[in-house]
Amino acid sequence: MYQYSLADAMTDKGNFTVPKTSESNMGFGVLGVFLGLLLEVSTHGPHTVPRTSWRHQDLDLMEFSEPGIFNYSTLLLSEKSDALYVGAREAIFQLSKKNVTVRNNKVQWKVAETPVSMCTLKGKSKEKDCLNYIRVLQAVNDERLYVCGTHAFQPLCDYLNLTDFSLTGRPEDGRGKCSFDPSQSFTTVMVDGELYSGTSYNFLGSEPIISRYSPSHSLLRTEYSTSWLNEPSFVYADVIKEGHNAASGEDDKIYFFFTEVSVEYEFFGKLLIPRVARVCKGDLGGQRTLQKKWTSFLKAKLVCSMPELNFVFNVVHDIFILKESDSKDTVIYGVFTSQWGNVGLSAVCAYKMTDVEDAFSRGKYMQKATVEHAHTKWVRYNGIIPTQRPGACINNEMRHQNINSSLNLPDKTLQFVKDHPLLEDPVLPIGNRPRLITRDVNYTQIAVERVRALDGNVYDVVFTATDKGILHKSVVSEGNVHLVEEVQLLKTSESIKTLLLSSETRSLYAGSDSGVVQSPTAFCGRYLSCEDCVLARDPYCAWSHRNATCVNTLDVPRPQHGTLIQSMNGDADKCPRVPGLAVKDYQQVTVKPGSSVELPCLVQSNLAQVMWKSNGSFLTEASGFHLIGDSSLLIYSVASVDQGNYECWSVEWAPAAKKNFSRLLAGYAVSLGLPTRAPDQVVQVTATLGREDAASTHAAEGNDNTDRAPLTPAIAPPSYTAPASVSILLTSPPQTDPSLTPPPSSTIRFHPKQHHPPSPNGPISETKAPAAEYLQHNNSSIALLFLFLLFFLLFLSALAYNCYMQYLPAPCMRMRAALLGSHKSASQPEYRACEAGLMEAPAADKIIMTEAPTQNGSQTSQNLRALRDTGYETEPECGNGRVTSHNYGDNCAPQEKPFDVDCDSQSIQFADADEPYC
Repeated sequence: MYQYSLADAMTDKGNFTVPKTSESNMGFGVLGVFLGLLLEVSTHGPHTVPRTSWRHQDLDLMEFSEPGIFNYSTLLLSEKSDALYVGAREAIFQLSKKNVTVRNNKVQWKVAETPVSMCTLKGKSKEKDCLNYIRVLQAVNDERLYVCGTHAFQPLCDYLNLTDFSLTGRPEDGRGKCSFDPSQSFTTVMVDGELYSGTSYNFLGSEPIISRYSPSHSLLRTEYSTSWLNEPSFVYADVIKEGHNAASGEDDKIYFFFTEVSVEYEFFGKLLIPRVARVCKGDLGGQRTLQKKWTSFLKAKLVCSMPELNFVFNVVHDIFILKESDSKDTVIYGVFTSQWGNVGLSAVCAYKMTDVEDAFSRGKYMQKATVEHAHTKWVRYNGIIPTQRPGACINNEMRHQNINSSLNLPDKTLQFVKDHPLLEDPVLPIGNRPRLITRDVNYTQIAVERVRALDGNVYDVVFTATDKGILHKSVVSEGNVHLVEEVQLLKTSESIKTLLLSSETRSLYAGSDSGVVQSPTAFCGRYLSCEDCVLARDPYCAWSHRNATCVNTLDVPRPQHGTLIQSMNGDADKCPRVPGLAVKDYQQVTVKPGSSVELPCLVQSNLAQVMWKSNGSFLTEASGFHLIGDSSLLIYSVASVDQGNYECWSVEWAPAAKKNFSRLLAGYAVSLGLPTRAPDQVVQVTATLGREDAASTHAAEGNDNTDRAPLTPAIAPPSYTAPASVSILLTSPPQTDPSLTPPPSSTIRFHPKQHHPPSPNGPISETKAPAAEYLQHNNSSIALLFLFLLFFLLFLSALAYNCYMQYLPAPCMRMRAALLGSHKSASQPEYRACEAGLMEAPAADKIIMTEAPTQNGSQTSQNLRALRDTGYETEPECGNGRVTSHNYGDNCAPQEKPFDVDCDSQSIQFADADEPYC
């Protein structure tokens, strides 16, 4: 059965049409299928887990921010000097590249009152929108920077002199160079003194353009047409230089990456498509056609999908171009998400530059086709293509034909480019699938570095930033990816808006609304054992057997690399054998009977499975009185059977090495500390809660110090007997000194040393059972016991009441008769009404009720049945308590009732709510 999905929509060539009468029905069908696809992907999608997680407070990161200044979202690295330029809100900073906490220079660029007033009149916020957000920082040369800001929705640009770090004060119009709105997407790149930008040209953001501003040439831009740009969201732009030795003699090319609304596919809503567009650096526009417009503008589709689930990531957020000396070896990395963010998946796709160039140089064109009453579709162009390929850069072949610039191109070629800017052939990722897919993560930025490991192979290390202030580090090897670690870069959960990588300082720079953070590219020193260092599979890190530390390979001279241990497939067997932890070196843990103890086990790897052994046998979740957590083992109410040796083992699977590696992380020897009992002393339960708290306080101060003088126990008076419920809560084992035993349910927390493997530290006093921990672990059980007693008392009360009111069966009635006697008092409620009626009846007709049997047994039984109280009767059957009967005739006037039933002809033994009572 064929299912129409988003992948089908994005690969549909548009060669068929759908009648308009069925378009709406098909739209709903596609929507239903697509929603089912989203559910399948979110449920069964991949889930990649970082091996190691580092918290912000555990790392020594360098941070920069100034009070009152926000939005540090524009960063520029100067590789020639020790400088990191930061564009913030109304301020530009020059920070030290080696240490961003050092501020070298600062200049402020604020908005005057007049532009602010005009901005507020347009409906913008004075405190937020009508400020100057620095969005463009581009190096013109070694002495000047070109800077642009939103300037209260009137963008301006200026030059920043680096000698005295000051603005020239001669601003120029920034339309087309910088966005009006600080939240709008845009991108810029400076190439040989010319600024290439992708942004909006007007206040409303409805005129997107890709333009070039040059001191020597006139403005060059795209057409105002949805065929060229249809609501784009720009993310990145960069130049790819062909080099002077290129055989074809082609010009350098500038590539733009963005997401736009699709024009070639039909969907139930606006379908977004990731694009890559290209223009030539030497483009001068056309002579007659496309004057001051790009003659080399073409765009193609980027594909990033999950083939096994037919799911497409159709929104690109950031691009990083990993450049090589030969452009054919250049790789483009991008982070993608789905248009429907509730799926919660992010992907990293990589593309070869040769595949991108093939799509532009050999790909098929698409054209508009009008069918069915002006309904427009985009289909493949199968006609004749002009001789000079439309959109191609000037090369040696064209120069031989006296076409030295775009001004010499024929109008036929230029008109074709104007009408056919879209290419049909997509750019497919390497391996036809993403390099990395993560769940519940939204990637925002990406940076990639190529590192040579000790095995001689080159690996791509991918750094991806999220919208929660987290950094992921992954290693790509032979088509596989390994998520090495995640680092909490920002203190707060906010988005990382800019991510730069410096190979010189081996640092990452992350910009956000709150500040700038500098982080090293590797945390090798935090791996404390050879196994952890090797299993990390980090090409930066290797274990130094000489220094017994994990070191960064870039810090070690190359001649010493032979002494380092590194395995990119995670084979920890290369590590030297280390003697295991002897049983005599296990950390001694002494526990009082009935107490609880927590045995910690620190595991750095999120991929490792923790296994606990007790006296040589593995513990499971079914083991009684044991709770196995992620980082500890909790033993409840320690008894004699719980004594012995406990071992914490880490078992980690290395997929590349296809091996399991197990390590002993911690060992404990648990024993009971039985107190000595004096023969002539008996400790009783104290009824005063304050004395129990005092005993707990003494236990917290030091209940293992047996040499100190015993405290005088609190003895209850001889006449006092503790209730059973109190003894359950407070009774403890017999002892001579109540300060030696903590409360029965108190938990002893044991903290090992912070190194691997744990070394012995002698007998450890288990005296840490403060009253706070006792309350923490016992409040819940006391509350449950109290509620149980309360409900039990309520049940007894209800049982007694129902028994007294004769609502229960014969056994209860006999017990009631034995307690209260068999004679019914006339004052009892259930007999008042009947006896009052009998007193007013004629003497001959009165019913005498005694325990002795009467002569007229049938009449008595009939009257007893008439007087039987069943609990269902809500009103008297006749006035003044008289019973309706033929014998009473006129003495009881019958009342009107909903039903008239002849009680003589129908003997009713029991009253029922659905039957009238006689």
